[in-house]
Amino acid sequence: MTETIEAPVLFETLSSGDDYRIAVATLNVPKTLNSLTAPMVDLLLPQLRAWQSDARIACVLLRGRGDRALCAGGDVVQLRNSSLARDGKAEAFFEQEYRLDYLIHTYAKPIVVWGHGVVMGGGLGLLAGASHRVVTAQTRLAMPEVTIGLYPDVGGTWFLNRAPGRMGLFLALTGASINAADTLWLGLADRFLDHAQWPQLLDGLRTSAWGNSSDHHALVSGGLRDLEKSAGPRPSSVVREHYDVIQELTDADSLDAVVKKITAYRGDDVWLAKAAETLASGCPATIRLIDEQLRRGLHLSLK
Repeated sequence: MTETIEAPVLFETLSSGDDYRIAVATLNVPKTLNSLTAPMVDLLLPQLRAWQSDARIACVLLRGRGDRALCAGGDVVQLRNSSLARDGKAEAFFEQEYRLDYLIHTYAKPIVVWGHGVVMGGGLGLLAGASHRVVTAQTRLAMPEVTIGLYPDVGGTWFLNRAPGRMGLFLALTGASINAADTLWLGLADRFLDHAQWPQLLDGLRTSAWGNSSDHHALVSGGLRDLEKSAGPRPSSVVREHYDVIQELTDADSLDAVVKKITAYRGDDVWLAKAAETLASGCPATIRLIDEQLRRGLHLSLK
């Protein structure tokens, strides 16, 4: 039998009230936790632009197929192979990926990103700039580039610099994994819903009175607000609980001193110990790049 190969991103439009339509993009590579590849970006970028220009589209939703991840980041195996081959494909991928992320940040219509499960690296690039960012009890978010010799790109210079205190520096240096409550406290997400509420979200958007509203963003916000009231309990925010300790660990006059303080942590907190261990074994070049990018980029515009 001939195996049917599905597209790496699926697109559909759903009928809604007043002749409007709801657009849905689904990352469709669940075996790799929907890791981004050049073909996926090349599909997403023109389609999001087309939906933005289509007066019939009321709002856009972006999600990952399966129950495990929105997106685990860029496909680092392909990027590594391209770098070794020096074929230019890695550079082309990053350029298009950044254009996609910037489009999401500046999208003219409501764009809901369903940040369920693993959201790391390039996945956070898709989530961070959306007008409506949803997380669930299963959300695990991180910028783990220090473990693979890259640096927190996809807008990391922008959103890490806007985290409370020196939390952005800490998360970048340690690649620490955070949960849904953490993302809400850090300003990286807007609403907490149950993963099982996805069908309710779709139904609510499809029955909304788009034609009677002059503010479609507010219409989406109201629907998410109502759904959040019936969502299950949130996890506790580890980041919020450790804020004062992290401020102390990152309070030093040089990068070397900050790294020394974090890696010297010997407390009994498992999360902090894991963060210290990851930094200790991290890529030295990445550590330097993180410091440079956050300092140089502090006052840069998003663009």
